[in-house]
Amino acid sequence: MARERVLRQAGARGYSAGRMERQLYMDAEITPNRSLSQRGFVTLISIITALNCISAAVFIAMGAHLVPIFLGLDVVAVIVAFLASFRAARQIERVRVSARAIQVTHETPRGARVVWESPTAFTRIALETEDDRAVELRLSLSGREVAVAQALSPAERADFAVALERAIREARLERG
Repeated sequence: MARERVLRQAGARGYSAGRMERQLYMDAEITPNRSLSQRGFVTLISIITALNCISAAVFIAMGAHLVPIFLGLDVVAVIVAFLASFRAARQIERVRVSARAIQVTHETPRGARVVWESPTAFTRIALETEDDRAVELRLSLSGREVAVAQALSPAERADFAVALERAIREARLERG
């Protein structure tokens, strides 16, 4: 099973959000992995800055006065890349399965929006694999499709597909 951080399944507890029913068979929260903690980020930038300052001193001593400017741009580029990564890590994909509907919601720090909602009874799951690796997981209904669990690794995505199929099967049995 994928890490507990990735999958949270709701048991018999009640939940009411919009048109979702009382009992959820799955309430999964999928978040991208963070590459570094805040402390790790500060440590990495400090090391890169120190190495670039030493390199800049060597280049200035050799008479190459423009090289330190490019070394400074290098540090700025690394900082911008990590800040973009940290912003992307704040996005959450939530998959909820009830007896009535499957709902996929994308949540950002600015708010949430539903990107997919379909009846549980008619929604199909498609797991695309290559070389025994789960490449893409999609939900489909009447020619419409949505990719889910894209932030997961292939192994986690395969585990998520199994958990999602189980939740849909249990939800269908309630209606049945």
